[in-house]
Amino acid sequence: MQYSFNILLLIMTVLAVIVFIALHFVDAGYGRFYNKKWGPSINNKLGWIVMEAPVFVMMLVLWLVSNRVADIPRLVFLLFFQIHYFQRSFIFPFRLRGKSSMAISVVAIGVVFNLLNAVMQGGWIFYVSSSDYYTLSWLWSPQFVIGTLVFFMGMIINQQSDNIIRNLRKNGNETYHLPQKGMFKYVTSANYFGELVEWIGFAVLTWSWAGAVFAVWTFANLAPRAAKIHKQYKRDYPDQIKNSTLKCIIPFIY
Repeated sequence: MQYSFNILLLIMTVLAVIVFIALHFVDAGYGRFYNKKWGPSINNKLGWIVMEAPVFVMMLVLWLVSNRVADIPRLVFLLFFQIHYFQRSFIFPFRLRGKSSMAISVVAIGVVFNLLNAVMQGGWIFYVSSSDYYTLSWLWSPQFVIGTLVFFMGMIINQQSDNIIRNLRKNGNETYHLPQKGMFKYVTSANYFGELVEWIGFAVLTWSWAGAVFAVWTFANLAPRAAKIHKQYKRDYPDQIKNSTLKCIIPFIY
């Protein structure tokens, strides 16, 4: 199982690099970059639920059918992971404003990735990692403590940034305004920055290659989109961005 799992991680890493390059030339068909060229679409609220819920369910299944159901550290990892995906699957979609669409093809790609990611994270936590890798003492190890702080800091930034964006689109306004509060003072895609920080934290607190590959995927998926959003804001709000230190997704760096 270890060998097959390592091959999966390698394949997913290579795919992340390919996706990172491809997304510099192709706009994923949802949100501000929705395009009919991606084919038939559905309401974005439904799209987010269909796309994100499978990973929440799959992680539960992988946990329930494992022989580590009552393992405390692994339960904590599961709880952290599921907190994010419960919010993303069952709360975030219903708080979206506007009437955007999401291409069904994008939803399908998202479902496939999320299921593979569940296999990566759940596979490592509940099956591949040795039974004595995560002992109870792991919960006060430096990597767990630091990773947990980073994880929840990222979650707070992500959700706060989503709220800032949402409040700029009151009354169903379809216009994309330039956010200027919170971490948006430093990056134009603070919500993406928060999510990136979140999964870096998860990689650290689990101290796993599976977590690291997911963090790499998060950057590969979001960084090109953040760069395009930044370019769009520079075009639409030149005076506000021209002399600022705003970056795309990582403060002061990128």
